[in-house]
Amino acid sequence: MARAFLVVMDSLGIGGAPDASDFYNGDLPDLGANTLAHIAQACAAGRAEQGRSGPLHLPTLEALGLGAALRLASNVPLPGFEAAPTGLWGCAAEVSQGKDTPSGHWELAGLPVPWQWCYFPDTNPAFPPELTDFVAEAAGATGILGNCHASGTDIIARHGAAHMQSGQPICYTSADSVFQIAAHEDSFGLERLLDLCRKVAPRLHAMKVGRVIARPFVGTPEQGFTRTANRRDFAIALPAPVLTNWVQEAGQRVHAIGKIGDIFTMSGIDSLKKGRDVQLFQHLTAAIDQAEEGSLTFANFVEFDSLYGHRRDIAGYARALEWFDAELGKLLPRLHPGDMLLLTADHGNDPSWPGTDHTREQVPVLVAGRGTGCIGQRAFVDVAASVAAHLNVPAQGPGRSFL
Repeated sequence: MARAFLVVMDSLGIGGAPDASDFYNGDLPDLGANTLAHIAQACAAGRAEQGRSGPLHLPTLEALGLGAALRLASNVPLPGFEAAPTGLWGCAAEVSQGKDTPSGHWELAGLPVPWQWCYFPDTNPAFPPELTDFVAEAAGATGILGNCHASGTDIIARHGAAHMQSGQPICYTSADSVFQIAAHEDSFGLERLLDLCRKVAPRLHAMKVGRVIARPFVGTPEQGFTRTANRRDFAIALPAPVLTNWVQEAGQRVHAIGKIGDIFTMSGIDSLKKGRDVQLFQHLTAAIDQAEEGSLTFANFVEFDSLYGHRRDIAGYARALEWFDAELGKLLPRLHPGDMLLLTADHGNDPSWPGTDHTREQVPVLVAGRGTGCIGQRAFVDVAASVAAHLNVPAQGPGRSFL
């Protein structure tokens, strides 16, 4: 029986979203954003030399069709990305009215978001007083810090000392539908932070805020603060079954790697492995070696987005892509006969773009194990339909298989 491995390279957009002009980073529309192209162009121009050097080198992804997918999505040719693809390749566009993690992942799993998300205004304060009062009471604190749009690393640098002194949680948001709570793992307590997020999440979800995110950090005011790997997303519940449920309901196993468990609130998931991206690749390799026949392994590699896209670190993003490509080259020969590995993304996050938010882009769809050829411009939901078809599982969503 076949196995499927669905791997999300978080935020690796390839430009060309038809509705990019309707989405903004601050006052600038996303029209023209292109995560992959602009990273590659910066590398070729010698503007991404920190920890790496020269043109962007992604031979494994290029062989699967990454350059061809980029040309299809946005008509951008890149020198050195002209190899004839050895897999199925194409691109996909999203219809949900968000450029965030839940919207992208839900749709890749077969479910366009059926409502408008709640977004907080880019004002100071950003949150209504009744909400901040509720959060402060749930935290057992006299108030909150932050209360604005912010970068996570910046806001803990700004408020970390006051947080440790007062015990008030640091609450902030972004252009996504999120309510983020940062707290010190030692002075506030990791379990206390997670319990606070559990308490306030139902209130935020009722407002159609997609995620409450726990953002623990460590350090001192003198030496600086660092976020830890103990992030936890408390996502709104799915309103209908998705790919993970379809597979599980067919009696087949579903394994999650990375933040997939948080995004889907463990719905339809049998096992979960977490960690930093280096550890996640080890878990993915183990799944290739050990996963059961008929199983789905669904993985997300978040650090492209969280460490490099939001921080507008072009060289860091390029380094991460080259590391991933090298590891992928070792992984592909381990696939069993009959396996399918599908690589895609959930949105863009162009590190050359103004602002710090996601960018509205199409994403690559690259498939190993199912022959070669162009699958064209697809919808996100076609990914779920195609994985279901490969696993011989009935699809319940609106997608059409490209197999």
